Parts: sequence; structure tokens; C-alpha cells
Amino acid sequence: MIVLDTDHLSVLEHRDSPQAFALQSRLEAEPPSELFTTVVSLEEQMRGWLSLIARYSHVDQQVAYYDRLRSMHEFFANWQMLPFDIPAAQEFQQLRRQEIRIGTMDLKIASIARTQNALLLSANLSDFEQVPGLRVENWFSKS
Repeated sequence: MIVLDTDHLSVLEHRDSPQAFALQSRLEAEPPSELFTTVVSLEEQMRGWLSLIARYSHVDQQVAYYDRLRSMHEFFANWQMLPFDIPAAQEFQQLRRQEIRIGTMDLKIASIARTQNALLLSANLSDFEQVPGLRVENWFSKS
């Protein structure tokens, strides 16, 4: 099982970039049934677009951001999504007690990946490599 972190998903959303082509090519070598993201990555993306919408009081200024929110919804609809469930929450709490020093959202994603025994794809190796037993790779750095 391969889980894409938010940074890898964001690159794929920009389909015309060289980085997106390279990543997509690598992902196509994997069985589609093995590719996942997490509900936490969805939350991160959604919070970003909702924050931008809320920043503008004039509805004309919100239109483009609502369009991006809609596009994000369509993008995520094509992905298998892992939940932040009770085992992931328990893993999160255990890692917190170990005082792993990474952001809350990253720790939630790591918890999901660990409970699924999945390989996590992320460019944020410096944080995720702090999580004991987490398998993580940056597919942007490999050819």
C-alpha cells in the first residue's frame, strides 16, 4: 500500500508540470488498488481553500476560490481515501506521548500510514523520518 502525502497530491493536481509527469509515471507502475491518500490530506486542502474564500467579503472575489474548491473535490473523488479511525487515533496518541516533534496534521498522516503498514510518499522527510517504524520516501527526488 502506498499513501500520498499532501505535497505529492498537490503536485499531481498541477498535471502539466514536469514534476507531475514524473510522479504520475512512477505511480502508473503501481497497481491502482495500492494507491491511497488520507482524509487528513483532504482536510488540509479543504481548510486552505475555505480560508481563502473567507478572506474575501465580496462574492466576486470568491468565485475563483470556489472553483478551486470544486476542482479539489473532483480530484479527491478519484482517490481511495484512508480514514483517521480509532486505531490511527490511538497510534497518534502513542506517538504524541513519545514527544515526536512534527506538526499535528503530519503526525495524523503518519499514524494512518503506520496502522496500515503503508509506504508514505512525502517530500517532508526531515519530519516524517522522526516517526519510528514509518516507511517514507520522496518520489520527487528519484528519477
